[in-house]
Amino acid sequence: MATSHSPDDHSEDAAPLGGGSLHQTLPQDLLDQCAREPIRIPGGIQPHGALALLRDQDLVLIQASANLGTVLGRTIAPYDNPTLADVVGNDTTLESDVRRWAAGGDATFLEQYQIDGRIFHITGHRTPQGLILEFEEFDESERGRSASFYQLLRDFLDTSDGLKTIADLSAGVAAEVQALTGFNRVMIYRFDEDWNGTVIAEKGDGTLPSYLDLRFPASDIPAQARDLYRLNRLRLIPTATYTPVPLVPTLCPVDGAPLDLSFAALRSVSPVHLEYMRNMGTTASLSISIVIDGQLWGLISCHHAQPRYVGPQIRAACDFLGRVVAQQVAARERAAEVDERLRLKGIETELVAHLARAAGFQTGLVDCASQWLALTNSAGAAVVTDGIVLAAGRAPPIDSILALSEWVRARNVEQIYATDSLSAEWPPGKDITTMASGVIAIPISRLHASFIFWFRPEVVETVRWGGDPRAAKATDALGRLQPRQSFESWKQVVRARAQPWRSAELLSAVDFRGAIINFVLQRAEERAQLTEELQRSNKELEAFSYSISHDLRAPFRHIAGYAELLGEEEPELKALSRHYLQGIIAAALSAGELVDDLLHFSQLGRTSLKMTRIDMAKVMIEIRRSLDVDQRRQAVEWDIGPLPAAWGDATLVRQALFNLVENAAKYSRGASPPRIKVRGQDRATDVLYSVEDNGVGFDMNYAGKLFQVFQRLHRQEDFEGTGIGLALTKRIIDRHGGTLEAKGAVGQGATFSFTLPKRPTGGNRGLT
Repeated sequence: MATSHSPDDHSEDAAPLGGGSLHQTLPQDLLDQCAREPIRIPGGIQPHGALALLRDQDLVLIQASANLGTVLGRTIAPYDNPTLADVVGNDTTLESDVRRWAAGGDATFLEQYQIDGRIFHITGHRTPQGLILEFEEFDESERGRSASFYQLLRDFLDTSDGLKTIADLSAGVAAEVQALTGFNRVMIYRFDEDWNGTVIAEKGDGTLPSYLDLRFPASDIPAQARDLYRLNRLRLIPTATYTPVPLVPTLCPVDGAPLDLSFAALRSVSPVHLEYMRNMGTTASLSISIVIDGQLWGLISCHHAQPRYVGPQIRAACDFLGRVVAQQVAARERAAEVDERLRLKGIETELVAHLARAAGFQTGLVDCASQWLALTNSAGAAVVTDGIVLAAGRAPPIDSILALSEWVRARNVEQIYATDSLSAEWPPGKDITTMASGVIAIPISRLHASFIFWFRPEVVETVRWGGDPRAAKATDALGRLQPRQSFESWKQVVRARAQPWRSAELLSAVDFRGAIINFVLQRAEERAQLTEELQRSNKELEAFSYSISHDLRAPFRHIAGYAELLGEEEPELKALSRHYLQGIIAAALSAGELVDDLLHFSQLGRTSLKMTRIDMAKVMIEIRRSLDVDQRRQAVEWDIGPLPAAWGDATLVRQALFNLVENAAKYSRGASPPRIKVRGQDRATDVLYSVEDNGVGFDMNYAGKLFQVFQRLHRQEDFEGTGIGLALTKRIIDRHGGTLEAKGAVGQGATFSFTLPKRPTGGNRGLT
């Protein structure tokens, strides 16, 4: 028998468990050996009953356990092809009842019959190899208890509705099964996502040690054994020291294969498991499977220090309890899941409503950080779009988030990626476990590494195992599987794992992805519609501007021409009249210049750029020469520094620089003397040019108006011009992908700076 255990018997600060199941620490050959063990076709049964295989069409006995005659107390010659009537005698209705069952649709058969004065429980089930009947003699010691267990079941059903939590329900059913079966210890054993099992409830009489809250590795119940528990919900082992009863003949005569005993209550179990029981200090066991939605959720595991048999009636009552518990656990889990889904849906609705009013969903998420995090009950979150990261809460560094987004993109995630142990799947994740051991990622683009992330930090947990899980199985000198010897409490510190994501949280993330994609698509449609409308409006405006400009040029020329002719034809005009004529001529010429500038401005949006290398020093020489020719201007002191070459449309760039230099000359003509400084600076990807003057300057509070059409910061009477030059300059620089800035102070001059690319940028740019 195992000794009593203290939680501090053994402990170890083990390496992080990561995202894999602990049983993967076993060598692969042992795992393969577990998988190959023939637990469904053991070739024998346990000796507390007998088994018969009947041909389904005529109920002829074709295979039986070697003890069939001994158990029934009759002489049976299986090789003489006896019928069921020959086996059980004619003083029972068993044969006729089995014939009706075989012709019907029920999967199983369970009745009591008297055979030669003795009462037997007879169960049956169908297989492709024939009809299997199992015989167990009625235990008179159960007769007195059978009347009470119905009352126990009724009492449990009456009280179970009041057990609100799964822990309370588990404790209740453990006590109920212990009262029904009389086993020394009854445990409720729940599987996790890695198929490790934890004892979440226990009822015992003190004979066997307590395993409450201990965890057992998945290798204790291999995958094929778990699948058998799922299919056959009850398994009784009255004694772990039994000798299996073989089947006669060894192979089934129907197909020459071993008889499949998957659904047989008497099926002999693995010798490894029997040794496991003995090592644990238990002689008898009863397992009742808790199956929810076709999946094995857990076990009601009963242990006894001495041999113990419970008959089919009590086992049926336990099976009933197992089904009730499964339904109630499922109902509680579904109710909790529905409540959580409704709560998270409310948060999603509130968040999406806010995003609909936001300029962009990225900034909208940051503005509503609390709802964003609450959507999956996370501690941190981030959104990655076009290489830009916006984060909230406890999120990893930006570089780590960008690297993670590239890694997730490489996995071709379609809807969602989720893990509670990132470092086990992505090694660089070990550097961010304190913030992102748990990760949910939803893609929001098919082309780029654009994701919404939620993060959870690691939860450092001390797990108490029922024995060192690393020594779960071994082999003897002959290479045969051997179960572990010790079940003493063994502690392990688990790191780099976060609280697992619940189904409601994952569904919430998937739903939110749909909302975001719809939001992005809607905004894209709105932008496409707006772009289409803008393009149409621009075309109409350009056509209108061109038409107006073209049609106005002739009338203005006519006005100026007629005014000049009138002055020439009437030399005796009074001085006042001649002044009026000069005003008309000046206004007509000014209006003509305005029309020309408007025409140029409207055409700029339609012309393509002819990109080439530009010698800016040569361009500046031409501009200076053209301005020095104007005798109306005061002599300017020029300070022209080195001007590196640029890349652009030579004609347009010359126009832009000319406008800036001409403005500098115009607004500094009142200075004594006017000074203009022109500089160029070669930088990594572009060239910066500046034009500085010592003129009247401007108030920086109105700098935003400088580059707008018809916006002027000085009176027309003081400084001539149409108010289009700087707007035209900005459009030229924008089309080249550069920037234009202005700095100044009233009475202290102004500086205009612009950038141009140094080399080709891959094609022409449209208006920005």
